[in-house]
Amino acid sequence: MKLGTVISVAGPLVIAKGMNTAKIYDMVTVSDKHLIGEIIEMRGDRASIQVYEETSMLGPGEPVYGEGEPLSVELGPGLLESIFDGIQRPLNIIMEKSGDFINRGVQVKSLDREKIWNFVPCQKVGDRVFHGDIIGTVQENTIVQHKIMIPKGISGIIKKISEGKYTLEETVAVVEEEDGTEVNVTMLQKWPVRRGRPFHKKKMPEKPLVSGQRVIDTFFPVAKGGTACVPGPFGSGKTVVQHQIAKWADVDIVVYVGCGERGNEMTDVLNEFPELIDPKTGQSLMKRTVLIANTSNMPVAAREASIYTGIAVAEYYRDMGYSVALMADSSSRWAEALREMSGRLEEMPGEEGYPAYLGSRLAEFYERSGEVICLGQDKRIGTLTVMAAVSPPGGDLSEPVTQATLRIVKVFWGLDSGLAYARHFPAINWLTSYSLYSSSLMRWMDENVDKDYSRCQGEALALLQEESRLNDIVRLVGYDSLSPEDQLKLEISKSLREDFLQQNAFVEEDSYTPLNKQFRMLQTILKFYTLSRQALHDGIYLKDILNLSVREKLGRIKEIPEETMEQFEELQETMVQEINNLIQERGNKG
Repeated sequence: MKLGTVISVAGPLVIAKGMNTAKIYDMVTVSDKHLIGEIIEMRGDRASIQVYEETSMLGPGEPVYGEGEPLSVELGPGLLESIFDGIQRPLNIIMEKSGDFINRGVQVKSLDREKIWNFVPCQKVGDRVFHGDIIGTVQENTIVQHKIMIPKGISGIIKKISEGKYTLEETVAVVEEEDGTEVNVTMLQKWPVRRGRPFHKKKMPEKPLVSGQRVIDTFFPVAKGGTACVPGPFGSGKTVVQHQIAKWADVDIVVYVGCGERGNEMTDVLNEFPELIDPKTGQSLMKRTVLIANTSNMPVAAREASIYTGIAVAEYYRDMGYSVALMADSSSRWAEALREMSGRLEEMPGEEGYPAYLGSRLAEFYERSGEVICLGQDKRIGTLTVMAAVSPPGGDLSEPVTQATLRIVKVFWGLDSGLAYARHFPAINWLTSYSLYSSSLMRWMDENVDKDYSRCQGEALALLQEESRLNDIVRLVGYDSLSPEDQLKLEISKSLREDFLQQNAFVEEDSYTPLNKQFRMLQTILKFYTLSRQALHDGIYLKDILNLSVREKLGRIKEIPEETMEQFEELQETMVQEINNLIQERGNKG
């Protein structure tokens, strides 16, 4: 239906008149090429339209057509293993239709309407159902069981439901509402991307999201249902950290949003994920992944939508009772799109030209995370963990996007270019990073991994902080001016950095470390420190302690396979034996 007429075009912003019947955030198509856009401002009968495609050769007089609904995502079986652009157009289908480049106005369905799915009901005729109830399941792939839920606004008695093979748009159940109206339920749902999906109740996150990255899980953990950000300068490893978490995180579903980053980074994800084996299932990691690719060579305006598209898909799987992780790379590029559109709208700018509402928009995005009791009579629990990279220009963490993000998120993984240039990955600076979930998650670690977990974590962090102070002294007066005990602290801190914190993503045994092994590694290094310090007090020279053969074995501690955990006990026994031998030799000489 034609709504109005274009009167001016300024980059991705189109102004149209005669839009009396339109509403803000409605989807429209502009010109006979049907360029996809969204109304972001209304002033009388004039609408400001954010167009998600190239607007060159577009001028006044072009028609504007209404879609009659807000920007929405299609939700149903077929989402997993797919790669979409920022407004949920499947890139593989577009490539088949228009070649390697996306033609303007190309329109394809987000989900395949012809594919047949085997629907297995878990409700029967006569059952009363409400919004959010699961009425059946579809095996989406060999890993994930897709749960078909009653859409919002529908409740009543099931009049018809049967097992069988259906397409997305075919009726799988009929529900009779209280007024006698019969509603057909299909496997396909639509949801406005800017509106969070409802839930029964949000809970305090209590369990850690295990990523297998030692600096994260042990020192700065994020909870399932929590929020985290990864700020850092160019080349410090933001994307590497997010790729590692996406590969190994202890979640059921991963939604990875490439928002304004380089195309080769998304290509790496697409090439690597099918080849990587999920340690939990033995299947390809791609089978539990949805990719949203809105790279730097795609229209800037679409970056703003891609974040919302990703989180709407993530919420959908959360509502099935799954644990979901959303990676956004990066929120700085998303904020740049906000800044450009705000400038086109001639809004009053905030700091560095960003819109004054930057902080509230970021908060709206992050608050959609959480551990929730989902809608439905079974009161299932789902979690959505949000982790976003931030790319401050020049690594300046005082810039508006980083500061607005830090006021919202609970975990800060601060990347350090110095560590990255020294080839220390993950390059997370242990002196500047923090986790506000640490106290509650360390209690969980003490109860579920080992009762000494939090004690070892606190002792190791204290040593690393002490190392920074001692290095300042060394730079002033030299290493030899330190006492033997302080020199030992520097040696143990070096072992913590190189043997525990540093990981190699290309070595199988080192790429992923489970919590039990993380604790054993940390415990072993700290046990050597305790034994060495006692030996110093008994009169043993530091150089004799550092020359022990067990030091070489300690340097290869990360190579110990998870299935041979008894090697850690053997290593600790060797430490005790070698240091006791030193003390005995010292006594014999004395």
